[in-house]
Amino acid sequence: MSAPGPSVALSLARERRPAAASSADASHYVNVWREPEALGAERVDAFVLILRTRGCYWADAKGCTMCGYARDTLGRSATEEEIGRQVAAALHRYRGEPYVKIYTSGSFLDPREVPPKARSTVVRAFAGPARRLLLESLPEFAQVEDLRALREELGAELEVALGLESTQPEVLSRAVHKHEPPSEYFAAAARVRESGARPKAYLLLKPPYLTEREAIEDTVRSIREAQPHFDTLSVNPVHIQGGTVVEHLYRRGLYRPPWLWSLVEVLRRGRASLGEGKRLVSFPTSGGNRRGVHNCLSCDAGILHAIEEASLSQDFSALDTLPACACQGPWARVNALEALAPEA
Repeated sequence: MSAPGPSVALSLARERRPAAASSADASHYVNVWREPEALGAERVDAFVLILRTRGCYWADAKGCTMCGYARDTLGRSATEEEIGRQVAAALHRYRGEPYVKIYTSGSFLDPREVPPKARSTVVRAFAGPARRLLLESLPEFAQVEDLRALREELGAELEVALGLESTQPEVLSRAVHKHEPPSEYFAAAARVRESGARPKAYLLLKPPYLTEREAIEDTVRSIREAQPHFDTLSVNPVHIQGGTVVEHLYRRGLYRPPWLWSLVEVLRRGRASLGEGKRLVSFPTSGGNRRGVHNCLSCDAGILHAIEEASLSQDFSALDTLPACACQGPWARVNALEALAPEA
């Protein structure tokens, strides 16, 4: 596994961060939308809100190889009042969806991104209709007392998503550029559970410098090793975001997003290793286009639909009977040839 020098990653990290926004711009959230989800066996609509904050502090220091979300940030910390105005504007689009997802292009629990009083403002805004609210955080910010207080203000289920990405330390540090080992994510998941909230893990399919076969095996192994610590495991195939190391490689012909057939294999094998009550899901971003997880682009829509249905129902049997496509041959040959290549 080899990587470009640290100067490339640091230069790209600096380029991603926008100039400091005005107070007027800071009153506007990034985006809202609705998407299908499940609460247990019940199909529901989820309301998704991306707040505009300073974003992930790690993006300034080095940044993860695949993450370009810093471009959607303020370029500075948001005030409590600015967060309040964003939430008030978003509430005009809220229709009482029972599942609410709050994103900040970083860590909701980092006080530099969302001031503590603003956290309460956000959570209380959805108290009542929301039966579950999801937020994201790096492990160091997931502390029991903070989470317990938020859960009590919400009066419903609180779900905390942690970007574990892989359970292999070398993959985390060298391929993803994470700064904490898997053990820190497992410890954070235990704190989330202690607070009464539900821990969720994001697992990354095919970070750079891994072959297709290595990526499959890494994610399958990560599902098996992470599942005792989390209630839900979400497999996120890499997609090409602007201003990232992955895009730097992609533009030079040195990276291809994962094949959909690889995602199917990961989900089929990963599901078999899950304990009772654990959920395995995948809702790929940019699926079916050249900058996201894809096959030949002609069979992609049907496979993506089957993956979404499996994720919502937790019945993965349809993935065993997908229609054959001529692109399975090239995918299989790629995997076979990679298996013959000597290790670097």
